Amino acid sequence: MSHDSRHSRFRDAHDDKTTARYVEQTPQTMSPSYRLAYADEEFLLRDEMRSVRLQLELMKPELALDEAGINSTVVLFGGARIRAPGVVPEGHPMAKLATYYTQAERLAALVTKKSLDAGGTDWVVCTGGGPGVMEAGNKGAHEAGGRSVGLSIVLPHEQVPNSYVTPELTFNFHYFAVRKMHFLMRARAVCVFPGGFGTLDETFEALTLIQTGRMERQPVLFFGRSFWEGVINFEKLVEAGTISPEDLDLFRFVETAEEALEAIESWEGAGTKRSEIPGRKDLGDPTEEGGAA
Repeated sequence: MSHDSRHSRFRDAHDDKTTARYVEQTPQTMSPSYRLAYADEEFLLRDEMRSVRLQLELMKPELALDEAGINSTVVLFGGARIRAPGVVPEGHPMAKLATYYTQAERLAALVTKKSLDAGGTDWVVCTGGGPGVMEAGNKGAHEAGGRSVGLSIVLPHEQVPNSYVTPELTFNFHYFAVRKMHFLMRARAVCVFPGGFGTLDETFEALTLIQTGRMERQPVLFFGRSFWEGVINFEKLVEAGTISPEDLDLFRFVETAEEALEAIESWEGAGTKRSEIPGRKDLGDPTEEGGAA
């Protein structure tokens, strides 16, 4: 009896796809309508099939990560324009940010060594798969002897994934929303290095999910207090009442990889969810009574 990992007596979809490829060519078999639906690229790319494509982008990385035994990740967000020290000429604004490439690489190495000591299935480094801070994260993991995940996205000007991502853990996305889900579904810490719109988008999605109790608390670490406080006036948000003082405890500023690792290991409340949003009841918000947000 041949081994069938599907535990099914039905004919395999791969077999039918192969058989259909070599069927006799006639006007009927050459018609697009005759193609197997799951092997018909033009059909899958129709507007009406968007929901199916969303599901495919959710499931393909999910199954691959499960099969690779990746239980949890440490996510690194940060600018694609940041380069290693000495690459950008002195005097260029980005030259001042080169230290964060070094810290990202160092953090990824420390996290990966800790992961490998525990079997290599938890705390696996995950980045956006591109250049800059992403490259530094994948490089640090690679040079430490471990695996790392890269979640790339198709952009009009985008390059290939950086050469340090583990090939079988390199994924490519069409939908930003699904990609952001994969960043957070296995995350046990989010480490945010200086960056631009993309970094802000990804980071504040994570903070919003934690703030509203939609996701478990976990370390959210901003590298470079001076950079981030120059970009975002968090205290002004508290002063204006748009966030609560307690929301400032959802993240922390760090400067070095070692400081970040210590924070990840000792984060208070990690793995628990908020039961309410501080400050909302004071406004008589009707959604607070039902726990909705």
